[in-house]
Amino acid sequence: MKKYVICGVSNRALEMFIKPILNEFSKENEIVGLLDSDPLRFSICKERYPKLEQVPTFNPEQFETMIDQTKADYVLVTGRDDTHVDYILRALYKQVNVITEKPMVTNAADAYKVMLAEAESKGKVIVTFNYRYSTFHRKIKEMILEGKVGRITSIDLNWYIDTYHGSSYFKRWNRSREISGGLSIHKSTHHFDLINWWLNQRPEEVFAYGALNYFGKNGEANPRKESGRYCGTCDVRNNCSYFRRWNPRIGSTTVRDDHLLAGVYEKEVPYTNYRPDACIFDEEISIEDTYVAAVKYDGGSMLSYSINFSAPYEGYRLVINGTKGRIETTEYHEPSRIPFEYPEQKVDYYPLFGGKETIELVKEPGGHGGGDPILLADLFLGPDPSRNYEILAGSEAGAYSIAVGEGVWRSVAEKKPINIKEILFQTDNQLTKF
Repeated sequence: MKKYVICGVSNRALEMFIKPILNEFSKENEIVGLLDSDPLRFSICKERYPKLEQVPTFNPEQFETMIDQTKADYVLVTGRDDTHVDYILRALYKQVNVITEKPMVTNAADAYKVMLAEAESKGKVIVTFNYRYSTFHRKIKEMILEGKVGRITSIDLNWYIDTYHGSSYFKRWNRSREISGGLSIHKSTHHFDLINWWLNQRPEEVFAYGALNYFGKNGEANPRKESGRYCGTCDVRNNCSYFRRWNPRIGSTTVRDDHLLAGVYEKEVPYTNYRPDACIFDEEISIEDTYVAAVKYDGGSMLSYSINFSAPYEGYRLVINGTKGRIETTEYHEPSRIPFEYPEQKVDYYPLFGGKETIELVKEPGGHGGGDPILLADLFLGPDPSRNYEILAGSEAGAYSIAVGEGVWRSVAEKKPINIKEILFQTDNQLTKF
């Protein structure tokens, strides 16, 4: 029986990890401790999952006490992004394994600290990059390994976050670079890791442009230039296009918000000092909502990447070019929020000399394109022995995804190319590929 302690009793912890451990993987795994700075989160967790009623709770200062008392085998890190590095380093110092949500940490310097600490510890780090596990993403990996495209020369990846999901990041703590690293880290590390994994190459250099086009004090849809508003009490919210798009004047008494299970009105949010409905046009917002970046890899491949956090629909377009062929796919996310008909995702393969091949795949249930359940099985039952390639990500993969994300926002700020090794402080060429 493997023992887990949860560091950060977030909504992601409740739904993504605690629920399946209790309901699907309880024969092999058990939760033996909960840690958070907000005692109200313990109450909510135990009310939702009565099986945890007798599980001890701890505050962050009691981390070492928790490890000693519970004899935990794994620390599961699911708190706010800026808390990750502390829990990871303390767990490795105690020789305990770590499973952490992405991003592993919020900056490249801390990522390097994690790699160094892991090298000196008996504990190992796993980063839960669930996008790797999507049905289509695994198929693309397999096609690359089969040599279908040959040596990869370039990748084009254009990602679109819709007005519902995109604006949610600017209502919460994600809008602070000090806490989240900015969206090129908090969100785009998903995408950079996927590319790094497909290529099995290390990123060397990044050059990017970025801007705050939609949100912040100069957002064109701002109904009134005034900071400090909240959607739940705002007197001009019915003049706000982002609010009106998802909250009609009649028939709606609460404000929907992506990734949240609680309502956004202050009386409905049960957590201490937490409002997830801050105004998306606040003056304090300074991170970017639009990026275009180019990344060069040590194996000769190049990536052209863009992301927009205020699009009419959600999804991505991907092209992989190689010396033997080309892969194309387009995915539309969140169908309930798309107001038009759209095609089902397929993978098109074009050999360099020959006819087109279209691959249709059975969609698997679960979040992140069916990836979540498969990732959870690998975490709590062990890697699938029938899979002939590695898919679980470690600290190095987490670090390189963060380094690219930091390179993106630094390139925007400094108006120059950013060397990945320089910001990662990584000089040990013996680190393994991912």
